[in-house]
Amino acid sequence: MLEPIQYLLGALSGGLVGFTLALVGGGGSILAVPLMVYLVGVPSAHVAIGTSALAVAANAATALAHHARAGTVKWRCGGMYAAAGVLGALAGSSLGKAIDGEKLLLLFALLMILVGVLMLRKRRGEDLPDVQCNRTNAPKVLGYGLGSGAFSGFFGIGGGFLIVPGLIASTGMPMLHAVGTSLVAVAAFGLTTALNYAFSGLIDWPLAGVFIAGGIAGGMAGSIAARRLAETGGLAKVFAVLILLVAAYMLLRSASALLA
Repeated sequence: MLEPIQYLLGALSGGLVGFTLALVGGGGSILAVPLMVYLVGVPSAHVAIGTSALAVAANAATALAHHARAGTVKWRCGGMYAAAGVLGALAGSSLGKAIDGEKLLLLFALLMILVGVLMLRKRRGEDLPDVQCNRTNAPKVLGYGLGSGAFSGFFGIGGGFLIVPGLIASTGMPMLHAVGTSLVAVAAFGLTTALNYAFSGLIDWPLAGVFIAGGIAGGMAGSIAARRLAETGGLAKVFAVLILLVAAYMLLRSASALLA
């Protein structure tokens, strides 16, 4: 049982996660696990992963509603990506539960650094705001979805920091539409992973509740900020820098724990 102050920190962490989920689609997902472990103080890495997966799924659904009202969700693309990813998430989460928690966090940090660097690279070609998912690009969308889902389940995250680049690479849609559309898959992946962890008793339900409550408020502010940043072209840079900062901190903490 956690202390009252830890539940308060959980609610504040949820607010930050909800804000960044609505802002960049993936930042909230990658923040949830380290916040659970290092700020809230959840003693088990696997319980932190299972609880954060449930909270991220709920917060992603809230952020999705805000983006849907703004018209920045490509529903068919999101549905295809999510359907393929759920299969990957089931396999990935089953494998993740068998890996040592500290090693899992270290691998997670290394993957985040790779994605952050790739997102900082200048993209070739133009954005395609009117792109649709059809038979032509379906194999690419489904392939990226399956891979993103597997990584999402393995690391116990919503996977948005992989889904957003995956949607952009497979369809060419603008960053803002990729963020909104990614939330369909983030919610699906997170729920799939959470159910798998719940089956093994690896979720702190009261903590998940306060985390979700905080995330609802954060999501409202994040969706507004996303639209403003998209207008200035700074959304992709914010996304990449956030990933790199959190990855560096996680790498330092998890490497120290393994060497101790």
